[in-house]
Amino acid sequence: MEFDYDDDAPMTSHSLSTATMKKLLALLALALAGLAGAATAADVVGNPKTAGSKVSMCIGCHGIPGYKASFPEVYSVPMIGGQTAKYLENALQAYKKGDRSHPTMRGIAMTMSDQDIADVAAYYALKK
Repeated sequence: MEFDYDDDAPMTSHSLSTATMKKLLALLALALAGLAGAATAADVVGNPKTAGSKVSMCIGCHGIPGYKASFPEVYSVPMIGGQTAKYLENALQAYKKGDRSHPTMRGIAMTMSDQDIADVAAYYALKK
């Protein structure tokens, strides 16, 4: 990359033109985007053996056959045992991002790391 100096700016050892600054910022943005992409590209592998303490908040609703919750409205709570891990991961990530709006589930999902989500999903995928 070639640096061009701004002829109108007072001359200092750090005077760069606006065009050069834009190029540098664009390169920085690309580098940061690449780092973020690398972090999300690596699939997190769920471990059902480490999910024991992580599922304690799930069991109270999802572990009771025929259970109905009353917040924010009365509805039948789905049994999640036996669902695919990918489905459960996608659902929890959607709650975490706000794409799904159930307030209790969103609150729970927001406290979970990607590893927690993968572990819980792997655990429930093995349950029938």
